Amino acid sequence: MTTRSTDHATAPVSTFAQALEAAAGTAALSPSSHNCQPWGLARATTAAARRAAADLTGRDADEYLVLALDRERELTALAAHAVEMEVSCGIYWRILLRALAAQGWTAAAVRTLDGDAGSGDGTVSGNENEHGSGSGALAGAGWPAAWTPLCVVALRPGTPSEERLDDLRETALARRTHRGPYRPTPVSAELLRDLARTGSPEGEKDAVRLRHLTERRDLRAFAAFVARHAGLDFGHRAAWRETHSFLRRDLADAAARGDGFTLEQLFGPMSRPRRAAMRRALAPATMHLLGKVGYHRVLAAGLADIVRRTPTVVTMGFAERTPARADLLRGGARLADYWWRATRHGLSLHPVSIVVQHEDLRVRLERELSLPGGRTFFVSRVGVAGRPAPHSHRRDEAAGHVEI
Repeated sequence: MTTRSTDHATAPVSTFAQALEAAAGTAALSPSSHNCQPWGLARATTAAARRAAADLTGRDADEYLVLALDRERELTALAAHAVEMEVSCGIYWRILLRALAAQGWTAAAVRTLDGDAGSGDGTVSGNENEHGSGSGALAGAGWPAAWTPLCVVALRPGTPSEERLDDLRETALARRTHRGPYRPTPVSAELLRDLARTGSPEGEKDAVRLRHLTERRDLRAFAAFVARHAGLDFGHRAAWRETHSFLRRDLADAAARGDGFTLEQLFGPMSRPRRAAMRRALAPATMHLLGKVGYHRVLAAGLADIVRRTPTVVTMGFAERTPARADLLRGGARLADYWWRATRHGLSLHPVSIVVQHEDLRVRLERELSLPGGRTFFVSRVGVAGRPAPHSHRRDEAAGHVEI
């Protein structure tokens, strides 16, 4: 049975159920590709599920939670979407665990259920084979058929972290994806150093390599790259059809559906006639025809112009060229912390995802900008937005959980 979260003040909690509701409501505000919200969350309550979770984590604990990928919510048009989906789940997972820790529920042990990113089969591999039956028990009664388990955490009550739940939620509510122009004022070097601090535990190899592009030469080179290649975002028929399926008619439509984005979130405020014209132009069949006369290159040039006037671009990459699932989730955690801290400092982000969603483009970008080795998974504009942006809506289910 799915429980649903409501928008409420974060009052002190006395039970895990209340703590989980507050934490999941905050984590549901996390960003995800196309605002698709591909995560699922399960609480182990039956004897079989708790025994399986204890076997997987190696800990007897008061509570167990399981992070999942909802395959009915994931993007699949491009191979790189498999990475994006699990990174998105990792962002949600990080905020959820931080919100629980703020209420005194700390992670005693975490176990990643390894497997091929986006495989959708829910299997475990490598050194997880010994726990295959445990993983199967997690996916027993009450487990949604479309969910792939990604990670299990054992939780125990303890001293609350130094964070305040109200602060976490306030920042999560304030976070936006701002796609419009940013002020030209440079982001201070001190602030960028703070944002770049590693999020890995002491002594653990950092799974994510981060770089800020601030030099005019690098920013111009990146803008030129976007101008040459970003049209592929609109010209790839399957990818654009999938993207267009998340394009909502207006804010009321987005609120009713609880996902996706509007034209204003993509292109900024516009008149009703221009909105109607854009809706017709962006329809997949029309876009295919307009692509033959170069319309996708016009859209790419517009994005490149926005990029060119951005004070900072951030790139994040995995240290390994073929990251494991644990790396993907850690990448999401690193991104969650970065975006959260940036929001606290009044900064906005606008992911320029097209440059890493096609293997040939990603490799070329890494070479042309001399990005750190491994696999780049996130590239975004960073700066102070020139005007407010509407918030993205969320499904009720994104803030809920199932009990198994």
